[in-house]
Amino acid sequence: MTWFGVETVRLSMGKAFRLPPLLVSYGYLALSMSLVGTYIALTKPLAVIFPLFLLAWMRFGVGGIAMLRWLRRPSSEPLLSRTTHGLIFLESFLGNFLFTVCMIAGVRLTSAVTAGVILSFIPAAVAIMSRLFLKEEVSARVWGAVACGVIGIGLLSVGPSEHVGTGPVLAEGAGSQVWVGYLLLLVAVFCEASYAVIGKKLTAVMSPRRISAVVNLWSLVLTTPVGLYAALHFDFSVVTSGTWVLVVFYGLAASVWTVWLWMTGLQGVPASRAGVFMVMMPLSAALVGVVVLGETLGNTEFMAFGLALAGLLLATLPMHRKPAT
Repeated sequence: MTWFGVETVRLSMGKAFRLPPLLVSYGYLALSMSLVGTYIALTKPLAVIFPLFLLAWMRFGVGGIAMLRWLRRPSSEPLLSRTTHGLIFLESFLGNFLFTVCMIAGVRLTSAVTAGVILSFIPAAVAIMSRLFLKEEVSARVWGAVACGVIGIGLLSVGPSEHVGTGPVLAEGAGSQVWVGYLLLLVAVFCEASYAVIGKKLTAVMSPRRISAVVNLWSLVLTTPVGLYAALHFDFSVVTSGTWVLVVFYGLAASVWTVWLWMTGLQGVPASRAGVFMVMMPLSAALVGVVVLGETLGNTEFMAFGLALAGLLLATLPMHRKPAT
């Protein structure tokens, strides 16, 4: 398979076949959310080192440098209306700026596994918002997938917590701080759901690359005042070379790769169905938390994530229709 956007798989015997466009869109969406979950988990050690707004500012700065060429409006794109400009700002403020701030702060007060648990509610939020704001018909199978995610979260909310701080930077905050972290992550859920819904409207008038670049630029503008202030009061000499590599990966993954992949996949899939793929976010976040950061995953979490995967299959597997007589 060649680079992004090419839908051809070449076999060893030299023959090639084209993947169904819907399957390609599913692949973009799944890869996007898997990367989101990865960088969410990896912000845990970064959030311990950097102030919240400095880390967010550096993320958008790295993305802005990488996407400078994508900012130019192509000749095929019509002039943007005032409504579209408003949607771009909301996409940036809710889906990038506010989501990043709430997510980083929430992960700092809880853990990568906890973040994965709460963020698995995003498909339900997307389905609800798609019905309310896009007037999309949400199929019974998609609602069933949403129900799987909700039941999974319910299991985790009443079950014992088996993933509390097993690494040097993973101990959860005490008392009310943990609940503040939960609340921040819940706000991040609805910010990300709005990102999916607004993004669906933007893909009708802008290319995925330009959406990624313009939305990131707005986020950079929003974080620059507080980011500069935080930078002036931060000792950069304590940052290791490995940490800087992680910062660059975080910036590219969060601002460039995941946004472009998501907007590209969203072009061919209704927002309510695309939202189901957001279960890949908590799954990958939890996996990185366990494998890389040393957190633990108990039986309750396994059951919840199993339900999330079942919901993903329920929403995306093709239906077998009886032939017409």
